[in-house]
Parts: sequence; C-alpha cells; structure tokens
Amino acid sequence: MQGWAWEQAGDSEGEGRLNIAILSGKGGTGKTTISTNLSVITGANYIDCDVEEPNGFIFLKPSQIKREEVKVDYPVVDSSRCTLCGQCAKVCQFHALVRTKKDIMLFEKLCHGCHACGIVCKQIALTFEKREIGIIEEGRYGNLICRRGILNVGEPMAVPVIKKLLKNLPTGINLIDCAPGTSCNVVNSLQYADGAILVTEPSSFGFHDLKMAVQLVRSFNLPFGVVINKHITEDDRIQKYCERENIEILGVIPYRRKAAEVYSSGKMIVELPEYKEIFEEIAERLREVFPWNLQ
Repeated sequence: MQGWAWEQAGDSEGEGRLNIAILSGKGGTGKTTISTNLSVITGANYIDCDVEEPNGFIFLKPSQIKREEVKVDYPVVDSSRCTLCGQCAKVCQFHALVRTKKDIMLFEKLCHGCHACGIVCKQIALTFEKREIGIIEEGRYGNLICRRGILNVGEPMAVPVIKKLLKNLPTGINLIDCAPGTSCNVVNSLQYADGAILVTEPSSFGFHDLKMAVQLVRSFNLPFGVVINKHITEDDRIQKYCERENIEILGVIPYRRKAAEVYSSGKMIVELPEYKEIFEEIAERLREVFPWNLQ
C-alpha cells in the first residue's frame, strides 16, 4: 500500500480532511466492530454509511443527537394540462412513470428525482414535490463526531441518504463505515474516500468476497490495506493471497469467545487489554502506511 500526503486528500471537500472508507466484501466480517473501535483508538470521526443497518451507534452511544430529514423530489401530474403523450414515461430510465389509457401512473419509490420527465413535458403538466426517505443523525462521543444515515423501512434507494450523509464531512480524519458488499451503496461511499481498509475473515465466502472488494477499490485507484478479523491459526489463505497481490496486512484480530461476549453486550472490545493492544498496533501501522496525524 502506498501512502499519501495530508494535503493530497483526493475527493475530500477541502484541506484538513482525510476520509478512510472501511468496507468488506460480505456482511458479518466485523466491519462495524473494526470501524468503531478504531475510531476510539485513533480519535477519528465515525461516519456510518450502512444506512439500511446502521449499528455503530449501539457501541459508541453518542450524546447530543441532532436529526435532519432526507427528502427526494417526485413528479405530480396536472391532469388538466396532461395530453397523455407519454414522453415523460419514455424518458424515465427507472420506469417510475407509466402511461395508461386514462392517466399517467407514478411509482414513487422508483423515482430518482432526476427531473427528466419535467424537462421533456411540453405541456408543463409536471410539478415536483418532496417526500422523506430517511434521516441523518449526528452526535458526540467525547470529542469525536459521530454521524449516521437511516433509510426508512421499505425504501429501495439508499444512495440519496448516503450522499447527504457524506456532504460537508467534519474536518480531521473520518472513518466511513460502508455498507457490506460491493453494491452501488459502497461505490457511492468510495467516491468520497481517500483510502480504504478492507475487513475480511478466514472463510470461503470471506475470501471470495475479499477479492471482489479488492477489485472494486483498485478500480478507484485508492491506497488500501487489509485487516483480518476472527483469525484462526489453521487458515492462512488470506495471508498468502495478500502476499501474492502485494497487499498490506494492517492487522490480524484473533477469534476469541471473550471478545464475542463483550461485543454482544454492546460494548467496545478495546475495553479488553489484549484487543486494545491489537488496535493500537493497527493504528500505529496506519501511521506508518498513511502519513497522517492521528493525535
């Protein structure tokens, strides 16, 4: 992994800001566990972009919570003006509008709010209103800023929530806890990142999906490294893969029952001396690989 200078933060919105995406090829590898505990150890802000299952606040328990609604536009058809020409339905790439014999039907949750339908309507029969699809919450954990997006139940589009969450991020270092997998939710999060940490586990699915995540991050030309969670000494396939691919291993976290007990009670595993030392070593490795100031 190659480092970069603080001033060279690629897509960050201004100087003095460094955004590190933490992602995994699959769910259940411990991505949020790594993100929250690393945030506490390094003093980095925590940004939870897993808007369908934002669990980071369970562990950090931030105070002074502020909330903001996330809304998207959708078209409203004025039947007195509409001639049922169907141009709005034709231009919609997401099939949110359908022309019938009697009217124009709208499927609100398919609408991306692009306004293409309004542009092509010669009768000016479309106006736009807003509807809520989720919320943004922000609070404090000591001196750290904690933010998360929450997508409303039943909503299919997480990207508008993610984009609003990542707009105007705090100065300093931000750890972005991405959604699991390599979907468009993760892609949109990576657009705001200056580097990445991939969290994996020594299982067949974990190994397979790690390779997908590596391919995705490399397509963004981002510096990255790997943290192996739930490590068991009998399985070294990930270490061998990283060695072949010249991928930096930032840390190895052992599989222990005590850690699982602490985690399942909603506490930080860095409360355990063994794991605090491991995360401090990962933070030190990050300081060596990425020339940032984590003080």
